[in-house]
Amino acid sequence: MALALSGGLAYIGVAAARIDGSIHRSDILSDPSAQAVPKLSADTNILIMGMDSRLGEDGKPLPQDVYSALHAGGSGVGGYNANVLMLVHIPADGSKATVISIPRDDYVTTAGFPGAGFKAKVKEAYGYALAAEQTALLRAGQPDGPAAYQKARDAGRRAEIATVSGFLGSAHIDHFVELTMAAFYQVAQAIAPIAVCLNRATRDTYSGVDFKAGLQQIDAKQAMAFVRQRRDTSDTGYSFSDLDRERRQQAFIVSVLHQLRQAGTLADIPKMQNVLDAVSKNIAVDSGLDLIQLLQQASSLTGGSISFTTLPITGFGWSPQGQSINTVDLAQVRATVRSLLAPTSHPTPKPTASSPATTSAAPATLAAPAQPASPAQRSAPAQSPAPRPTYADWTGALQGGGIPCVK
Repeated sequence: MALALSGGLAYIGVAAARIDGSIHRSDILSDPSAQAVPKLSADTNILIMGMDSRLGEDGKPLPQDVYSALHAGGSGVGGYNANVLMLVHIPADGSKATVISIPRDDYVTTAGFPGAGFKAKVKEAYGYALAAEQTALLRAGQPDGPAAYQKARDAGRRAEIATVSGFLGSAHIDHFVELTMAAFYQVAQAIAPIAVCLNRATRDTYSGVDFKAGLQQIDAKQAMAFVRQRRDTSDTGYSFSDLDRERRQQAFIVSVLHQLRQAGTLADIPKMQNVLDAVSKNIAVDSGLDLIQLLQQASSLTGGSISFTTLPITGFGWSPQGQSINTVDLAQVRATVRSLLAPTSHPTPKPTASSPATTSAAPATLAAPAQPASPAQRSAPAQSPAPRPTYADWTGALQGGGIPCVK
């Protein structure tokens, strides 16, 4: 047993070292002055940034088959916006982890780059800083090559982290993970089929969604559509928003964690290596992030010791430049963050009033990977229900430990 354990640990070490060598590392968090919020506790905060760019981490176009699967346009679509922002809070005492989703259109004060201090959508700090750094490097006579590109990306990361940290008010960012759209798709490929649950059938020609109601298994292409949907083009009365998309993303992560636990993937070294191999080519992380430790923490979260909350907004509005934005109450946001990061106790999670665990339309068994639903299927009543946490909208905390049904 000792020899087997030693061999397994050695295998993990070799595999981690090989994968670690292919991941882009950034030193932007090594300078304590890079953040306005100092490190005040032993808890760990990891900022997840999902980029809107249809390019790889090296700035080069992705393979055409990936663009076809993404259903999101080609290399010229999108920009350097952090369209997905999630703060993962892992308490040092081993209590429940919390994930805070930061709506991408929240109108905030930018920070962390020359000329910052103006108001913009929180997702845009990355792109503004990247463009400013590229301009400065060109003026300084630096060749427009891979080195200059990565310097500009680091400027974007630094600004996004500074802007988010300042907005939240009490969150020191210990680590970051930046993912491209390709990274998400490739991870989904490695772990598919993936179980998800929807409250009702829905279709969206923009994202490629065509799902039935209830519990079902989806492939990697459908997973991309699942987390990108923000409208229903078949029913004008079924309204979606970016906040509903945030809830979809949370539900997807919870479902994947549950599935990985059920399948024993996190304890299966070859399977986990396949997942890491898929991720490594299309992500960037800070130089201090320990991947093995992160995997160990992820393993504990698969048991349900995690909850997801979206920051509150006060409404939808327009910026002076005519952009659609989320209006926010800064004091309310910071109070929410404080209560989530430093709760007075750690009670057993219960479904919230806005998220009753009583009205799921999920069938008792998993369906095959979802196929385009016929009109008859879309209008048919759901099969006999089985108890499953059901969330009607984006408010309240979504709890881990199963496969939740969402809008």
